[in-house]
Amino acid sequence: MTETTALWEIHAIRYGTNQNRTRGDNFILEKRPAETMPLDFYCWVLRASDQVIVVDTGMDAGKAARHGHHIEHSPVAIWRSLGVDPAAVTTVILTHAHYDHLGHLDALENAHFHMQAEEMGYVTGRWMQRAWFRRAYEPDEISRLVHLLHSGRLTLHGRDQEIADGVSVHWVGGHCAGQEIVRVRTARGWVVLASDALHYYEEYERGIPFAVAFNLSDMIAGHERIRELADSDDHVVPAHDPRIARIYPASHDYPPGSVYRVDLPPTVGRTLP
Repeated sequence: MTETTALWEIHAIRYGTNQNRTRGDNFILEKRPAETMPLDFYCWVLRASDQVIVVDTGMDAGKAARHGHHIEHSPVAIWRSLGVDPAAVTTVILTHAHYDHLGHLDALENAHFHMQAEEMGYVTGRWMQRAWFRRAYEPDEISRLVHLLHSGRLTLHGRDQEIADGVSVHWVGGHCAGQEIVRVRTARGWVVLASDALHYYEEYERGIPFAVAFNLSDMIAGHERIRELADSDDHVVPAHDPRIARIYPASHDYPPGSVYRVDLPPTVGRTLP
């Protein structure tokens, strides 16, 4: 590796939770549907020297309450606690346009955003005529994306795109038409932020789909794409699994239980129950 090759830190920001979620909410044909299975909410900050990339922006508190979720910390406040000034961020990756990923676009007032072109086509196209497919989208947030596009602040890229040295995005679909994953070069190797291509490790371990889906075949095929791009299964990070907070070291102590270094190796085995 040359001196100019970027190695990134990945700070996984746990900003919210839903402790009332059940297995039946999460998995199709679940045999224990009433069993509680909490869902955590994450967004991410990538940092390499003086470079910063924000991956997704978390969820608006009002929308969280309406959907039955609990916000524990503002992602914007956590960015600042990491020494990241939201007004100074220039690059943001949007892995897809569900409401728990677009909640703080306007806090990043000088940023340029990147998203799959297929996702924009999906959220403004004919599938949104059906309640099943539009239920995780908010019209005001989709409108905001359109305004960002027309103001030159949103790039709609193809299926595979390099965002920076050591950071690339890759289409997998499945959960929604434009779902992408983020591949990041770190000191321990290539880590894949699976975003909502994997809500839980269990999907990946058992080869099963999550219940909120646009295309089940793409969702399952996406597991193999994740394996191709990550250095190992222990280099894969899902978007909502409470296990993340149990197996990765904390970035710092404040706010407690909110930020984890997933560029570092897990401190205990991934198969922790």
